[in-house]
Amino acid sequence: MSLQDDLKAAQRCLDELGRSVDSLEQHVGDTLDVRRVRADTDHLRASLAQLREAAPAEGPVAQPEVIRIPDKPYDDSLWSDVDDEGLGAKDRHAP
Repeated sequence: MSLQDDLKAAQRCLDELGRSVDSLEQHVGDTLDVRRVRADTDHLRASLAQLREAAPAEGPVAQPEVIRIPDKPYDDSLWSDVDDEGLGAKDRHAP
């Protein structure tokens, strides 16, 4: 399934949940628990809407650029102005 298919399926499930909560409210009445479930359903709808907005458009997926790192050692001059980590400077003694 594609992302869009999954989003549509989730939306259909949320719609069915909303209808079920409506039906439940008719049987149980407007109780605190039903209001809590309705609020949770509304939060899920809002979250799904945000996912839909953030979803990339359908089309070919861009491949990340591959950065090749050479196997040869780094140039030692890159490290001439730094201390050996945890050992102190070259011209001083460690504690």
